[in-house]
Amino acid sequence: MFDVFADALDALAIPAGADVALAYSGGIDSSVLLELAALYARERGLTLHAFHIHHGLSPNADAWLAHCAQICAAHGVAFEARRIDLSGASNSGSGIEEAARIHRYAALGALCRKHGAKWLLTAHHQDDQAETVLLQLLRGTGVAGLSGMDAANTAPTLLGSADLTMARPLLQIARSAIERYAQTHAVAHIEDESNTDTRYARNAVRLQVMPLLATLFPGFQQRFTRTAGHAQSAQRLLIELGAQDLKQCLQGDCLDIVEVKKLDADRIDNLLRYWFGVRGMRMPSSAWLSEMRTQLLEAKADAQLCVTHPDCHIRRHRDRVYLTPRRDRDVSEIAAQTFVWAGQRSISFADFEGTLHFDPAGSDEAGIDAQWLREQSCWIRYRSGGERLKLAPNRPTKSVKYHYQAMDIPAWERPYLPIVGFGLGTANILLFASGIGMDCAHQQLHGERVRLRWEPAAPGDDKNYK
Repeated sequence: MFDVFADALDALAIPAGADVALAYSGGIDSSVLLELAALYARERGLTLHAFHIHHGLSPNADAWLAHCAQICAAHGVAFEARRIDLSGASNSGSGIEEAARIHRYAALGALCRKHGAKWLLTAHHQDDQAETVLLQLLRGTGVAGLSGMDAANTAPTLLGSADLTMARPLLQIARSAIERYAQTHAVAHIEDESNTDTRYARNAVRLQVMPLLATLFPGFQQRFTRTAGHAQSAQRLLIELGAQDLKQCLQGDCLDIVEVKKLDADRIDNLLRYWFGVRGMRMPSSAWLSEMRTQLLEAKADAQLCVTHPDCHIRRHRDRVYLTPRRDRDVSEIAAQTFVWAGQRSISFADFEGTLHFDPAGSDEAGIDAQWLREQSCWIRYRSGGERLKLAPNRPTKSVKYHYQAMDIPAWERPYLPIVGFGLGTANILLFASGIGMDCAHQQLHGERVRLRWEPAAPGDDKNYK
């Protein structure tokens, strides 16, 4: 068994002296993992850390923590535990199971970052892979789900870092072989009573379905694992195709509908899944995706189409498809904010979700007199209607709405683009409209000058596409 384990880790090319962590629950699988990893670390000159997550769900949780600490001390392995609070999670069915999983991996990722470990080993084995494939099949999953677990992959959404590799060196080893190893080598371990609770879907499959399959189809675990390997190969091809199609169809940050329409329905769905993945969005159902594709492709050219996704809005504007943030707030409730510029390069405005920059004007650029601007009481607010802007001396004064239309700024963006001016009451004067530019009335070509620029807040973290 050690040779198979060592080959799996050797494939990762972990350098000597590196810090490697393992998830250690104290159960039989992770206890065998600890034994093998401790031996491997000694042979390869690695620093091994064992991390235990205390869920607090069992009355035996404190005893399990003490057991794990004792075993690690006996092996000379650095040990640390972290407690997580699941009091707000559902106490029935898969709710608590999924909450525990999410919190557990987040805690493991945090511990890895704390100790500088770039590799996290887990005790998933061949039977776990078979269970995963079967569960995904029962859920009606696609190729990505049937691919099961990789021997190694990054999971930034779960672990909180794209620099951390999660490896499963026992993935080709059967549970029965692990149990024989534990018995032969007298590996001490704990028994988690929750593993017999068939309210949890995985336990029900493991205890009730898998034994029957083993009787009717001996060795089915290896065949399920082989199926997962085929699905992984197919998924890699789909990802490669999605990347090629996205490159062809991408226009800036949006999709060109004309290019998208050149693809058949299956390739469009794959393209959209890939695009959602690289933009950090959750994968939608096939039915939702099909409906969205129909709306995007069949909508009239001038339609202001908006499809709602849990993570964003998908919009179409003049033959382009955009992924835009979900904004549930009412901008009319956000009051104007006054400020005095004291010469700083930028000012952040949390209420307006962005930063106002004051860039030095170039030698041949017009800009606002810096000294004059320091003396003004300025304001920033969202549009209320009727604002007007003159971009150049030889151009007429036009409404901000006109400029937005002329510059092809989508209608859904306009309410969230703030404007900046000075003065109070009826005497307020517009200096700058984000997305358009500065009014020319207060610009000059000599002396110290600045140009205003608005930078929206950056979007959230990405997720993997799989």
